[in-house]
Amino acid sequence: MNNSNRIIIIGGNAAGPSAAAKAKRVNPNAEVILIEGGEFISTGTCELPYLLSGEINDYSKLVFFSPDKFYSEKGVKVLINHFVKSVNARLKKIEVIDRRTNHTLEMEYDKLILTTGSIPNEIPELPYTLENVFSYKSVSDYLKLKSYLDKNNVEKILIIGSGYIGLEVAENLAAKKYEVTIFDKEELPLPSAELEIRHLIKSIIDENKIPFLTKENYSKFIIRNAKFAQLKHEGRYLDFDLAIVAAGIKPNIYLAESAKLKTGKYGGLIVDSRLKTSDPNIYAAGDNIEVTNKITNRADYFPLATYAHNYGHIAGENAAGGNQIAEAVILNSSFKFFNKFIAQVGLNFEQAVKHNVNAKFITSIANNKVKIMHGSSKVFGKIVYDRYSKLILGASFIGSNEVSGYADLISSFIYNKNTVLNLAKINYNYTPPLSPFINLLSILGRKIQETI
Repeated sequence: MNNSNRIIIIGGNAAGPSAAAKAKRVNPNAEVILIEGGEFISTGTCELPYLLSGEINDYSKLVFFSPDKFYSEKGVKVLINHFVKSVNARLKKIEVIDRRTNHTLEMEYDKLILTTGSIPNEIPELPYTLENVFSYKSVSDYLKLKSYLDKNNVEKILIIGSGYIGLEVAENLAAKKYEVTIFDKEELPLPSAELEIRHLIKSIIDENKIPFLTKENYSKFIIRNAKFAQLKHEGRYLDFDLAIVAAGIKPNIYLAESAKLKTGKYGGLIVDSRLKTSDPNIYAAGDNIEVTNKITNRADYFPLATYAHNYGHIAGENAAGGNQIAEAVILNSSFKFFNKFIAQVGLNFEQAVKHNVNAKFITSIANNKVKIMHGSSKVFGKIVYDRYSKLILGASFIGSNEVSGYADLISSFIYNKNTVLNLAKINYNYTPPLSPFINLLSILGRKIQETI
């Protein structure tokens, strides 16, 4: 390895720090520099909603490294509040603006790793430039929102979007007695989920007396004095004190144009199995790239912190001279909503049909532990499978914390190409305080056997 190698990583959240630390471990003689446009690096993002309820009582607990600590422990130089304006791939240079001084500098690199993540979608009629309209994706977003809540009399909050973040934010704000309303263009919450799951989540919303409004043709945001004031909905004018937009995210690829890098169907950077972009000296990892879906073997977009962290390691190693392969990915995600947990693995039924798979599904409801035991409750499960090969394509669960284990087992089945018929053959663990006499997965497997 060349002792004068300079490896620059742009982006300081999940993928960036893991890429930088790994690159320095693989090539200790390299100069590794991590550049972040904001104030923080290496932060927790999935935990952000729980700051709103106070379950996590200090945002600093979500900042895992300061620049100094990262340098002392990892040997990586960190520049925060430095915005990378452009990449000159031909000359292997980047243009960087120090936001504190507005000074511009050029930096040369031998290898570059783009870990610029994703950015929240913006609603044109409700831009983030309005004083009381917020995104909620970073520690900085939290601090901006908290400052507004502390300084203003806020009672009524509109959450726009009913995906993971929208639902989690709604729950945690409701826990602090704010009057929360959810507004979505879809008739049911969580558009990415199975229909049965969406109905069950809507029931939870109703049980907790949170209004759920569906966008219709005459819905309109009313702006007064540079602030969001009202939502016109079904002829009524509903007053709100602020709005939080949770309408999804998109890959942050602002540097791709200047570097002339190829992007794909979902707007993310196209990378090969070693996470190299269309430029041989530029790698990428995290929410700004498209990955290969192991089930469909096609490009997909899975903006999850765990995948970003793992891919960051691979990009860092390969940029430092390694030769690691990034495997295709199986979507495996979960979240909590009030007293329930929801887990989704692989494809849902609608997605399977869109991919021209001859899909079937089976559903069932069972107890998560012996019925007479304390904490026993119902868990719903749905498994999607190929009617000919009997390979599992995906699964969804809603119940208590057992759904995480169910999802992981299904992910293992998909990875190892076990057929759905084997679900009924597994010797599941049983003890009354922890698990049911007959596991939900076994019940689903038996039901599938009966249909053959």
